Amino acid sequence: MMKTIAITVDEETLDLLDKLRGSASEFRSRSALVRAAIREYAAQVHKRLEEERERELVHKNKDVLDKQLKALVEEQAAK
Repeated sequence: MMKTIAITVDEETLDLLDKLRGSASEFRSRSALVRAAIREYAAQVHKRLEEERERELVHKNKDVLDKQLKALVEEQAAK
């Protein structure tokens, strides 16, 4: 089920949307192009936020991870 929202864009952005829609047969309408652009942008933002969260976790747990890594290397070297 789709919901209707209203957005306001400048002429330059609207012209760009129309050019993209005209050159990409997968987009049957401006709405389809805007939905695809929003999905792609949201996925990029979500990925960036997840990567930032993971970096924070690694940084926060750096000492523990270093100890685990050293133990693993020593264990592998002993084999």
